[in-house]
Amino acid sequence: MERDQRFGYVVLSVVLMHVLLISAQVNAKPEATVFQAVTVGVFSEIQGWVTATRDGVAAVWSAYAGLRRVHTENIALNRDLSSLRVELQHQRALAQQTRRLERLLALRERVAPSTVGARVIASDATPYFRTLTIDRGVNDAVRPDLAVIGADGVVGRVTHTLGGEAAQIQLLVDRNAAAGALIERTRASGVVLGTDDVSMLRMDYVSNLKDVVVGDRVVSSGSDGIYPKGFPIGHVTHVAQGVGLYRVIEVEPAVEFTEIEEVLVIVDPVAEVVEAGGE
Repeated sequence: MERDQRFGYVVLSVVLMHVLLISAQVNAKPEATVFQAVTVGVFSEIQGWVTATRDGVAAVWSAYAGLRRVHTENIALNRDLSSLRVELQHQRALAQQTRRLERLLALRERVAPSTVGARVIASDATPYFRTLTIDRGVNDAVRPDLAVIGADGVVGRVTHTLGGEAAQIQLLVDRNAAAGALIERTRASGVVLGTDDVSMLRMDYVSNLKDVVVGDRVVSSGSDGIYPKGFPIGHVTHVAQGVGLYRVIEVEPAVEFTEIEEVLVIVDPVAEVVEAGGE
């Protein structure tokens, strides 16, 4: 009897130990699962951060490299653009020179007498003296008091020669310059004089009784013995009744005196325009 009881106790003990072991295993599994989950989660976050950081750095570097490439391309394009602009300016200058020479040649063909073409090689523009130096002199029959004209009209007169291949011109806008002139529409005569303003002339000795209006064209009259008759001088921009016998008249020059590069010297003093051209 005691033996059976001891055997029963042993069996019961074994069963209880198995139950405890199974319980311990069951209780331990969730703990291991949570630990593993936390560990895996932490490492997953770290891996995700590292991956995101790597991708961000790669994107920034790619953008930087792209900007460097674009910057280099922009420098090259700007260099090419500057070269094209310089070439365009050069072509424009050549085109303008061609147009000026064509107009000067057309004018030369309209002028009855002989003329000498000349290039401007120096200028002296001050409030008191406005002159140009040309590359023609006594070797080309150039002498003082010969008229000088441009494609747009009267430029001035030769004041003196500077040797065989140069001469000085007094511009019509010089304060000491003068030229006989006519109001083309009414044939009212007077004298055009230079002023202190390079962009303005004045016309004196036109009677208050004469018909003169803004816009009237002023041409050379030939009465001064220097400038041939009929060459454009400018147009009236202001006219008013004068205090005395004569009108107050302002004339805008037909010639842009600051841009003269080529001229014609009329070597025949009796020259005259064959057919008057427009401004």
